[in-house]
Amino acid sequence: MIRAIQWATGALGRTSLRRLIDAPDIELVGVHVYGAAKAGVDAGTIARRPLTGVLATSDIEATLATPADIVIHTPRITLPYDALAEDVCRLLASGKNVISTAGFHWPAAQGAAYADKLKAAAIEGGVTLAGIGVSPGFVVERLALGATALCSHVESITMQETVDASAMASPAFVFDLMGLGSDPAAGDIRQGPLATLYTALFSEVFHHAAAALGTSLDRLDPDHELTLAPHDMAIAAGRIAQGTVAATRWRWTGHYGNGIALTMSILWTADRALHGDTAPGHWTITIKGRPDVHMTLDISEADPAAPPSRALSDATIAVALNAIPDVLAAPPGLFAHMPASPWKGRFA
Repeated sequence: MIRAIQWATGALGRTSLRRLIDAPDIELVGVHVYGAAKAGVDAGTIARRPLTGVLATSDIEATLATPADIVIHTPRITLPYDALAEDVCRLLASGKNVISTAGFHWPAAQGAAYADKLKAAAIEGGVTLAGIGVSPGFVVERLALGATALCSHVESITMQETVDASAMASPAFVFDLMGLGSDPAAGDIRQGPLATLYTALFSEVFHHAAAALGTSLDRLDPDHELTLAPHDMAIAAGRIAQGTVAATRWRWTGHYGNGIALTMSILWTADRALHGDTAPGHWTITIKGRPDVHMTLDISEADPAAPPSRALSDATIAVALNAIPDVLAAPPGLFAHMPASPWKGRFA
């Protein structure tokens, strides 16, 4: 039986908590929360499940002292990007494997000091750290790069993601982390802390790709865009005033030593119609080479009464939990899933 701790119980964390409680081969042994309101509350109450006898705690010392094989780490990504690293280091040093959906996909992208600190903590605890998710974590790293095996030659890889924020209910996520509703007259978020945060997070994808393709990342070029609201807009999280940001397109192109260019474009929007696009949310992947490869990935919710974001939450937690056997079997240190037999320019 695998002993698991759930770290954080926001929307994503509650999804994870339900899956852990329901899993027949996992024993939930702890729940770590940030707010005092949930401390002392049974995990089953938080997850809308029968009582488990496991009470949530906001005391990190109590969490560190709880024997466990794995921690499912699902806090909201923070500013600055490295703010979560200290807690993760303590979890690792206490002898707990960590799967995080809040970064840690390729720590070396943040520099040797950052990566070495995490690796040293993992080695000290004899455990493994893995950043696992859908994007980052799966779409480019495992799906797009895996599809390059269809090619005898690769020139470029482009991934475009579209996320409709109109039904997202969290103002903190939509307005603070997504940057919607911000006033460009007060400051261009493409040059501020959000740009720094997302460049740090998504740069890990580009470094992961370099390792998978057997090359080096020479440079990373940003090309971000804002779409302003043509009129006042009401969305689930609140109001977006005319002239403020209604959509952000975060876009980078990585240029590699082997000549390949990888472009990631992530559109977060309050209304897909602003972009002439009314189709469901999706990722599109285009590989230019011999031959060209085109893919579209849709993740949808079958229940029309459920919030659209539930499907992506379900997928993110499924990817993380399905990685548990691989992470537990990995040697101590830092772990990343590599794509199956990606394109290689040379075979030696």
